[in-house]
Amino acid sequence: MEISHVKLVPVLLFILLSSVWCTTSNSISESFLQCFSSHIPSNSGSKIILTKNSPAYYSVLQFSIQNFRFLNTTTPKPEAIITPFKHSHVQAAVICSKKVGIQIRTRSGGHDYEGLSYVSIAPFILIDLFELRSIDIDIENEIAWVESGATLGELYYAIAQKSKVHGFPAGTCPTVGVGGHISGGGYGSLFRKYGMAADHVLDAKIVDVNGRVLDRKSMGEELFWAIRGGGGASFGVILSWKLRLVPVPPTVTVYTDSKTMEQGAAKLVSKCQVLADWMPEGYFLRAVLEVTNGTNGGKTIQFELSFLFLETYEELLPWMKENFPELNLSRTAFTEMSWIQSILHFAHYTTNDTEALLNRTQQSVRSFFKGKSDYVTEPISEAGMEGLYQIMFQLDTSMVILAPFGGIMNEISESEIPFPHRKGNLYEILYYVSWDDDNETEKDVSWTRRVYGYMAPYVSKSPRAAYLNYRDLDLGTDKDANTSYAQASIWGLSYFKNNFRRLAQVKTVVDPGNFFRNEQTIPVLRSGKMKYQQQLDASL
Repeated sequence: MEISHVKLVPVLLFILLSSVWCTTSNSISESFLQCFSSHIPSNSGSKIILTKNSPAYYSVLQFSIQNFRFLNTTTPKPEAIITPFKHSHVQAAVICSKKVGIQIRTRSGGHDYEGLSYVSIAPFILIDLFELRSIDIDIENEIAWVESGATLGELYYAIAQKSKVHGFPAGTCPTVGVGGHISGGGYGSLFRKYGMAADHVLDAKIVDVNGRVLDRKSMGEELFWAIRGGGGASFGVILSWKLRLVPVPPTVTVYTDSKTMEQGAAKLVSKCQVLADWMPEGYFLRAVLEVTNGTNGGKTIQFELSFLFLETYEELLPWMKENFPELNLSRTAFTEMSWIQSILHFAHYTTNDTEALLNRTQQSVRSFFKGKSDYVTEPISEAGMEGLYQIMFQLDTSMVILAPFGGIMNEISESEIPFPHRKGNLYEILYYVSWDDDNETEKDVSWTRRVYGYMAPYVSKSPRAAYLNYRDLDLGTDKDANTSYAQASIWGLSYFKNNFRRLAQVKTVVDPGNFFRNEQTIPVLRSGKMKYQQQLDASL
């Protein structure tokens, strides 16, 4: 008896995929496998699906985990990892996950501060986008199409291969994934000149809850607004971004100096609070406070300033002499370089090794870490800062990073995109601590909460603002996916201020069943959820 080839292929494919699928009694996982296998070519299944029995499963899972807090044996693991090579593979994963009722997590670079891109308390499938990282640079039209699985380093490298006078205003860490970074806003050394990464998105492609690939025209302006700073995980799987490149001068200048308390660091901190937000918009400053050894064997606070100037040394020197005469302003203290070299400089890479930007893993050893963020609208008094220093002394590995705002950020409306932290902010604060031993976790995480509590009188209020890309589950979570809008507002207003309501309205329209969710995704408005449930009941 002759067996039809058409009928045989799905059977053979199912056998092939079943051989690499973990033996499990979980009917949902098995149902997902059967569904997914019917959507992909017969010769690609074993390359796309990795299960707990697959030899590469744990290496792929661990490869992009930047925070060791989520690398222990008790952390929930995905039922399977999907490593799509094509957009259609993502579509299949979404369609099948929704059909069988299993959650998904989507990861691009793995830098998520709370691990939400690859951890879930409910059974889930991980879509890891690291194979979707193509970059197409069109210098003539000053645009780039970049897939979400690419890193910032890969994007910067691709731009530099085509032009020495073009750049993109995104983050300073090259191993961060493009997808999560841009969808959360994304800022770096050019943001006072050009704004956020999300401000320069011209188009995007997203897989929606129904498995459709939508671009700006087909998704509509409301959803396009939402994914540019509102977090992509709430609305779908963002496949790629069309970006507007920005001009950079052929020569930029970098400068780094530091002072301890004994050398006048406290007064320098006070000066920076007053000066930093009205620096020329082509100036970027990253200021870091950290505990270090003092001259007398005790501990002290060191204040390090790192500048990027979109000017030559001769052009910037008058401003530095006027505003920072206490710093070393000799010619040798400044280094002129290209913009791409400044990216390497701020990442602590060798400035002539542009190939290092293609490395998807950090040069330094990964560690456990925790971060929390704040925005400062008025200078903090010396007494207030002294209290901060005392709390920092309680933990040697503590670090406080200040990022001055101002420049063009004062000119962009809070509602232009969901990222709202614009005019009125002097600077952003990141409280950050890292450690190497899991036994230190409770102590170090407690420190971040202690310093955060202390700083409450000195930072923004009503709401106390926070940055989505420094995700912080201490602000509140939605563990059962049924959190109301009012409950979610505790963290939603911190991240998005008055834009939160509009984000919830978009969510209610494009994902009324709340399929795309994690502990801090945008909630569905209750009225919209009831309407969706009525429609669902009517169809049954």
